[in-house]
Amino acid sequence: MSMARTNAGGGAAAPDRAFQPSIGQPVIELKGVDRVFHSDRGEIVALKGIDLTVCEGEFVTVVGPSGCGKSTVLNVIVGLLDPSAGEKFYKGKPSRGVNRNIGYVTQADNLFPWRTVIENVTFGLEVRGIGNRSEREDRGRELLKRVGLDGFENHYRHELSGGMRQRVNIVRTLAYEPEVILLDEPFGPLDAQTRLNLQDLLMQLREERPETTFMFITHDLAEAITLGDRCAVMSARPGRIREVVEVPLGHPRDVYTINTHSDFRRLFDEVWEHLAEEMRGGDGG
Repeated sequence: MSMARTNAGGGAAAPDRAFQPSIGQPVIELKGVDRVFHSDRGEIVALKGIDLTVCEGEFVTVVGPSGCGKSTVLNVIVGLLDPSAGEKFYKGKPSRGVNRNIGYVTQADNLFPWRTVIENVTFGLEVRGIGNRSEREDRGRELLKRVGLDGFENHYRHELSGGMRQRVNIVRTLAYEPEVILLDEPFGPLDAQTRLNLQDLLMQLREERPETTFMFITHDLAEAITLGDRCAVMSARPGRIREVVEVPLGHPRDVYTINTHSDFRRLFDEVWEHLAEEMRGGDGG
């Protein structure tokens, strides 16, 4: 994997080559998906009638009021939860159980405390039998360097800050290059500069592996517009897809300056209008 741009001086450098996403056939399809949870206190309808299609090579961001079921959507897609009703397809075929072709970056870092940073990062490569140990470690070290963690390869989880743990969590998934990557508010605990740097890394990885499909949950509307080809706005609980906003900002994208694009504010306001209506009229869940 080669770097798509450099930023040695600390500022945003222009991308060094043209890039245009090549959107392929549907990879993820949810058709009329409900998800109901049952407990001693009754029934909670988390999702109701979710219809969503994500195609190969797309980057779809998801926003919505707190508690609307954004994470539940990702859990259904990856197979940690089954739909209570409706249908789920992966590459045109019904999908059941955990899908090993999908990488999932959760809000919690879930690092193995008994493994070093480099051992955590190479875990996915190891269990899939990808490369030999030296090749796996070279791949891991390259990614760690790109997120500012070179020199921490032999540290353990308890020796890292929360933000550092999450960076390890992210590159652990990126390392084995899954076909689809789901990210559930992965940058939440990070400072603003690291957040921008990791947004830039995702854009670089997308240029390098244009066939990879991304779904990315965030509460940050600017982030949703910066990264996404489309932004799906969810309703208040029970969650449904209220609107899908196209983000025609072009590529390649410089995350450090894209907010100066003439259409950026218009798109931000459009997404905010849909979200604000749900926040005002939702049930507060």
